Amino acid sequence: MMFIERIKQLRKECQLPLRKFAAALDIDSATYWKIERGERRAKREHIPIIAEILQADPKELLTLWLADQVVAVVENDREISDKVLDVAKQNISKG
Repeated sequence: MMFIERIKQLRKECQLPLRKFAAALDIDSATYWKIERGERRAKREHIPIIAEILQADPKELLTLWLADQVVAVVENDREISDKVLDVAKQNISKG
């Protein structure tokens, strides 16, 4: 979970307590704690807010968030995951 590790790292670098960070996202601390532990996923709409709070690159955070979503979908089919990603990349290039 690349996205979670990155925001956890940035939050700690900013010395921002979990409860204050959760409040800035307008979610309760327990919910954010579940996100940091990987039990829940952050919502896409939180990414620009997180980037602003942590003074991070929103494109980097979105990239990591999307990559985590892709991994979650294909990780159980490892024998064909490379092919799946190649086909998806080809279709995105056509679009």
